[in-house]
Amino acid sequence: MPGNSFGTIFRITTFGESHGKAMGCVIDGCPAGLPLDTEDIAKELRRRRPGQGEAFSSSRKEEDIPEILSGLYEGKTMGTPIAIIVKNNDQKPGDYHEVKDCYRPGHADWCWDAKYGSRGGRLPCQTGRSSGRETVSRVAAGAVARVFLAAQGITVRSWVNSAAGIEIDPSGKTEDANARMEGLKAAGDSAGCIIACTISGLPAGLGEPVFNKLDALISHAILSVGGCKGVEFGAGFAAASLTGRENNDAPALPPHYAASAGGSPATEGAALKKAAFKSNNSGGVLGGISNGMDVFFRAAFKAPPSIGAVQGTIDCNGNPVNITIKGRHDICLAPRVLPVVEAMAALVIADFLLLQRCDRI
Repeated sequence: MPGNSFGTIFRITTFGESHGKAMGCVIDGCPAGLPLDTEDIAKELRRRRPGQGEAFSSSRKEEDIPEILSGLYEGKTMGTPIAIIVKNNDQKPGDYHEVKDCYRPGHADWCWDAKYGSRGGRLPCQTGRSSGRETVSRVAAGAVARVFLAAQGITVRSWVNSAAGIEIDPSGKTEDANARMEGLKAAGDSAGCIIACTISGLPAGLGEPVFNKLDALISHAILSVGGCKGVEFGAGFAAASLTGRENNDAPALPPHYAASAGGSPATEGAALKKAAFKSNNSGGVLGGISNGMDVFFRAAFKAPPSIGAVQGTIDCNGNPVNITIKGRHDICLAPRVLPVVEAMAALVIADFLLLQRCDRI
């Protein structure tokens, strides 16, 4: 099974299955000399950890304690591959026994069976790489990327924009959405959500046109997260309803900059990197390259397909069956998906920063 690696220079490979012994990742290309502690990783894993008592979270109880196996010496990265594992302690593959030969609605069982055959399809899909548990590896790798970005003054922050079809109040009040999800939970159903994310402190000039545009690779990264069905930058789909005059982001140089002063190319280039724009409908990316504004995007996540309500489907022999999915599942991916979105965005930016260094050698 290929497709388990991501990135060009700051490159990660993830491994492990939801009901296996451990999850993990190997990070290659991280610069040497970066201060790194296990707590840098643990604090991000705690944000996505299940079994913390949230009303709409899976009841699976995992401590998610990371162990760094290689790549560190005296608290700093060595420039060699960094291997991290997180052991699974509360796996229950038996929860899936009753439906292991059925194609669960909304899941990838059918697709995995078509690709790998019955021996490599249904059971691994249910207990392995398709599980949300796989994001442990992403968050661990993203935590290392975030330490690298912090040293460059770059931050990544996300929040729940809406849940269960209800927009979340800017102050963070979630009472209406929570009430809606309580009703769905009681009915054995689930809810989708929209996550907003801002990347701040980016210099202008990041991005590799034409196929590896900044927004294209961020989209690739976010859409690779299970359950994500769409990504939009800036005004997004609303831009289709705007005129060119309304949608265009006009640059505005800092007040102290004066081109007529005859500054050197180096000075003028530095000023341009700090230029602001009068609007940010582009979401901080124009022509696939960062423009110095905050990169802003939103990601839509579908309702988790593992629900308690009775659903009709077929088994692997084509017989119609009614199933009820047991086990421990999230009612909504928010807010546990927040650190996953941030991790994937951080990995993309870390990679582009290192690529930018190569462009200028």
